[in-house]
Amino acid sequence: MPEGVSTPRLAPRVSRGPFLWLQESYRQVDTTVDQRIVSSSFEPVWWLRNRHAQTIYPAFPWSGAPKIKLRSEHLELPDGDVTVVDWLDDSPGPASGAPVLIILHGLEGSADSPYARLLLKAAADHHWRAAVLHFRDCGDYRNRLPRRYHAGETNDIRYFLESLRSAGHEGPMLAAGYSLGGNVLLKYLGENGLSTPLDAAAAVCVPLDLHDSANALSSGFSRIYQHYLLKRMKKAVARKFDQHTAAFDWNRTMAAKTFAELDDAVTAPLHGFAGKDEYYDKCSSAGFLQDIRRPTLIINALDDPFMTPAAVPSAEALSESVQLELSAHGGHVGFIDGGLPWQPTHYLPGRIIDFLDSCITDTLEFGRPLPGM
Repeated sequence: MPEGVSTPRLAPRVSRGPFLWLQESYRQVDTTVDQRIVSSSFEPVWWLRNRHAQTIYPAFPWSGAPKIKLRSEHLELPDGDVTVVDWLDDSPGPASGAPVLIILHGLEGSADSPYARLLLKAAADHHWRAAVLHFRDCGDYRNRLPRRYHAGETNDIRYFLESLRSAGHEGPMLAAGYSLGGNVLLKYLGENGLSTPLDAAAAVCVPLDLHDSANALSSGFSRIYQHYLLKRMKKAVARKFDQHTAAFDWNRTMAAKTFAELDDAVTAPLHGFAGKDEYYDKCSSAGFLQDIRRPTLIINALDDPFMTPAAVPSAEALSESVQLELSAHGGHVGFIDGGLPWQPTHYLPGRIIDFLDSCITDTLEFGRPLPGM
């Protein structure tokens, strides 16, 4: 864990049955201190209780993620680079006073990721504005500069949110981040404190400790996810660089077999870190949770194969603005809670929208804190 962040009081792993260690860890997470850590009401559907099934199922075309009509806008960035923002089509205008929800996707994700489409649909149903801010070199758009993105890159979300106010958006501003995007969002919130224009935020399945996640993905069945994502990341790197133009060790990058090896070979040097350890230490969002000053909900599952329960922070490591909702099940960005295999229902979109909507209600009743006040 980063310096200054206390480790959670979790039960040790035991060998008395599958995932019994997980259940014991769940029972010992403190869910009483100021209600900063609470138990989730989520219950997995009976036909999808396994954590890997919850993780993999949303990728299937019949998993219920809708097709969404979007319009793309290029976002010119202050350093001369560019990325793309996909907006809900036919949504209210900036001066309408409607809330705007900005979604940050996960590793190698995009506006086409199932979780993003589900949340965009939920926002549309509430007549909100909504958009997916793509990380650089993600989706169908290539950036200009010899760099990509990483788990601690907060400059782009900071610039985009400020530009929305400058462009005339008058309603509440909200954000939701998934996985790596959730880490970016929480780090941004901690860095900015009261100076963010956001009214509230939600983060889902966040790798709060990047060291822990790198280790988790190198163990057991989780290595399947690591292999799949590494293959995609290497393909993206090869699309942008070659062995003659790369400002990093090309052969070491292409030979990497773990996230730790890839991050040490390319992610760290490409983005100004001395190595993976400095990258993980400086960019793990666990080190920024104490400084968050806007209402923020974190939803994590203790059976998430992308991390371990050891990454769960103690209640004392959270600011009073943060609520951590833990469930025993859910996998990684799964959380399918009902329906049938060809018509499932999803817990996350409704939970996120309900939380953010409640924060809007509080803002309307008590007034919006001004940035820096």
